[in-house]
Amino acid sequence: MPSQKNVLLLDDDSMLRASLAEQLSAEGAYAVIEAATCAEARARAAETLYEFMILDVGLPDGDGRALARALREDGVTCPIIMLTAADSEPDEVAGLECGANDYVTKPFRFAVLMARAHAHLRSHGQSEEAVYRIGPYTFRPSAKMLLDARDKKIRLTEKETNILKFLYRSGDTVPRERLLHEVWGYNPSVTTHTLETHIYRLRQKIEPNPGEARILVTDAGGYRLVP
Repeated sequence: MPSQKNVLLLDDDSMLRASLAEQLSAEGAYAVIEAATCAEARARAAETLYEFMILDVGLPDGDGRALARALREDGVTCPIIMLTAADSEPDEVAGLECGANDYVTKPFRFAVLMARAHAHLRSHGQSEEAVYRIGPYTFRPSAKMLLDARDKKIRLTEKETNILKFLYRSGDTVPRERLLHEVWGYNPSVTTHTLETHIYRLRQKIEPNPGEARILVTDAGGYRLVP
């Protein structure tokens, strides 16, 4: 089963929030963490890493744009999409300057919201700022590094980084041949034994017990990451 990615959803309209949460969950790829206030969202943001965030502008205890700025200052790098009411006149320049990636005006089609989210996710995934959660580790692909709960650094090779990055983005079991071709390209001199060697070395770095993998597991003729 694909590992779900966390999404922070902030809106004080309980009906809209519930509807969006249901539609996001129905996609199967996302675990939705809901919040109704800026304070609640700030607390949720400190608890885990998120694939992306959806933040309402008008909230009972503040402005979503100010929250976005605070989250960026706290080190949040994932895409942030702001929701704004149709009868308001949002200052989109101010919103984008505070760290938001996009604005969506209510009412909107869910498909449009997700198309924009996916576009920003693709761009973010190729950026130097992308940060992911893999098991107990914070994964920073641009630095070729994992950080454990005590911020101890685990250095990765370029191939190890690319293996983890592709498995994370796939969110499901990736067959050996496909992973081999994605990381090494279609090179006839590279065999699955090369991939297996790199998987073995990765497990030595990230698994508490490499002989009984719990994070980078073998499954149905391939490999997958366990959240």
